[in-house]
Amino acid sequence: MKKLVMIGNGMAGVKAIEEILNVSVDQFEITIFGQEPYPNYNRIKLSSFLQGDTNVDDIILNSLDWYKKNNIQLFTGETITKIDVVGKKVSSDQGREMEYDELIIATGSNSLILPIPGANKVGVSGFRDIKDCETIIASAQHGKKAVVIGGGLLGLEAAKGLLHLGMKVDVVHLMPQLMERQLDPIASSFLKAELEAQGMHFIMEKETAEILGDERVTGLRFKDGSSLKADLVVMAIGINPNTELAKNSGIYVERGIFVNDYMETSEPNVYALGECAEHRDNVYGLVAPLYEQGKVLAERVCGIDGAPYQGSVSGTHLKVAGVSLFSAGEIIEDGSTKSIMVYNEYEGVYKKILIRKNVIVGVVLYGDTKDSTRLFRMLSKKENIRGMTSISVLQPEGQTAGDAEAIARMPNDEVVCGCYGVTKGAIVEAIKTHGLTTLDSVSHSTNAGRTCGYCKPILKSILVHTIGDQLITTTIVRP
Repeated sequence: MKKLVMIGNGMAGVKAIEEILNVSVDQFEITIFGQEPYPNYNRIKLSSFLQGDTNVDDIILNSLDWYKKNNIQLFTGETITKIDVVGKKVSSDQGREMEYDELIIATGSNSLILPIPGANKVGVSGFRDIKDCETIIASAQHGKKAVVIGGGLLGLEAAKGLLHLGMKVDVVHLMPQLMERQLDPIASSFLKAELEAQGMHFIMEKETAEILGDERVTGLRFKDGSSLKADLVVMAIGINPNTELAKNSGIYVERGIFVNDYMETSEPNVYALGECAEHRDNVYGLVAPLYEQGKVLAERVCGIDGAPYQGSVSGTHLKVAGVSLFSAGEIIEDGSTKSIMVYNEYEGVYKKILIRKNVIVGVVLYGDTKDSTRLFRMLSKKENIRGMTSISVLQPEGQTAGDAEAIARMPNDEVVCGCYGVTKGAIVEAIKTHGLTTLDSVSHSTNAGRTCGYCKPILKSILVHTIGDQLITTTIVRP
């Protein structure tokens, strides 16, 4: 039996292992090294953990029993410090050496910390893992004023968590609008107004120059000379691919670990995927592309002549402080696009569809995202919308995603769970084949709804439509 070693125990890497086990359960002797002292957990739920809505056990995706059941040797709290690509072995910080036939690097990314004076003071943290959350919670006990640097998704989630901890929160953002990578100015203004109503305060177009204080942070100073008091500073300005180990081991690295269309690195029998990997000049941070990479890698490492990974066109489902958002493709108009827009300030709903040559090239939805799966299918498949009215593009015949008629009309190839790429057809087949009658059993069988949970309402609608009044409500049982 060949030896497969994986460095990293995060969502992307363990998904690849799941795919390998789906292909072949007895081809490899699998060993996983995880730097954190936990089994694989759901980083998307860290904001809930920070807010106190969940504990560590609630966000575990693969329990220790899962590793044992699949004969996977797991070393938690142990860091690989060296890869010998010639001798085909890895070495850990605890003196352990492990030979491999195939090696997967899934080291993820690190929080990007501003290289400014004072960034190492007590009370300054990133927002990337459980340890960061625990640091933030502990620091919150020493004061009442928090500053979050970064107005992207992570920054806003951190700010919401800090509000729940009873702190006053200022969000400092370099750009003139929030979440500028996912939202256009109108949607961003809607979001800013809602978050201000929830208690956040925003300081836009400010660049931090220095963290103030002696050993512990007391505030920060901006480049324009102004300053701000703070007992806690959370930096959420982005991520850096964790490539140091690979680079020091002679593996080719650009921004990320360079991989080809089969997730192979510059060294034979060494693969990389997830946030540490760079494919065709792109480093992906969303879950769906990383899971697509895992499927391709699994086939390659198992010797199957599968389809190559050609990059991802992904839609971003977000729920920021209780507000539903969806973004895909282009978000800003140019001279070659025309738009269909709905602007409903009273109900807090905004929709924009960008069209070029009768094809949808961009979608921005705020407040009402029920048509996101259908619109994303039209975008990704480049469906020609010539002849459709603007109303039928946005919402066909007034149907909603939860209506029985809309579920019946939904094509079987429409992706319901963007994280795992699970289609309506796959869900219906699993329900009928296995006699599934609960939402949790459908999620366990298909993986749909297992990560971010955004698709669970439509998942339930499909279940109800398929089995009618046989639906059974139960509590979640984790794998």
